[in-house]
Amino acid sequence: MTVIIIEDEKPSARYLKRMLEKQNVNVNQMLHSVGEAVEWFQNNPHPDLIFLDIQLSDGLSFEIFDTIEIKSAIIFTTAFDEYALQAFKLNSIDYLLKPIDSEELQIAVEKYKNFKPNSQNVQFNFEDIKKLLINPVEQEYKKRFTTKIGQHIKMIPVDEIECFYSENKGTYAHTTDGRNYLLETTLEQLETELSPETFFRISRKFYININSIKDIISYTNSRLQLKMNSYSEHEVIVARERVRDFKLWLE
Repeated sequence: MTVIIIEDEKPSARYLKRMLEKQNVNVNQMLHSVGEAVEWFQNNPHPDLIFLDIQLSDGLSFEIFDTIEIKSAIIFTTAFDEYALQAFKLNSIDYLLKPIDSEELQIAVEKYKNFKPNSQNVQFNFEDIKKLLINPVEQEYKKRFTTKIGQHIKMIPVDEIECFYSENKGTYAHTTDGRNYLLETTLEQLETELSPETFFRISRKFYININSIKDIISYTNSRLQLKMNSYSEHEVIVARERVRDFKLWLE
């Protein structure tokens, strides 16, 4: 099996390569831009599998296939969860949401191994996703969450939630009045339930509300530390793999 990674952040590409090697998957090539990828495809046999980031430094990775007829299976690595996940759930192409989890990576690789590629099907799915990225559909997001307190059910408006966090296999909502509520959900489920204009997943542990950020501080290993208006139980750190997307989200 021949595998290439197309990812503009070189540390992220190397990290993914190491993760794949631990699963006995050898990466034959790493490419870092639309231009570099187009040139490589024009001069090399197409691989069996591509790990493809959607947003590259010189444009969307879909621009590669404006001039190159795709002949490979694709596993997307993406931070575009606010609308891209809808397309992935409807199609057979797999995806990995950054920061990439090793177990999810293993599942995606196994899914590819059990998948019989059909170039026409791959192209169909690719076009569907491209259309959705250019013209994302309107989506209704949750306006409130509920939690059980004793014999009572409490409703928590989304705009009163400062952040969501995971702890001891539970998912909690921290509200603007400084309280924590256990929810019957996971951070993964929240990805399609929260408005991307207001909430951003900064790590495997935290989803934060942009309106609750009090300060942003440079942190070790190219990460960022966030000071929230009221949450102070643990350090709120933006994972290194998410820093660039987080900065873009703030603009």
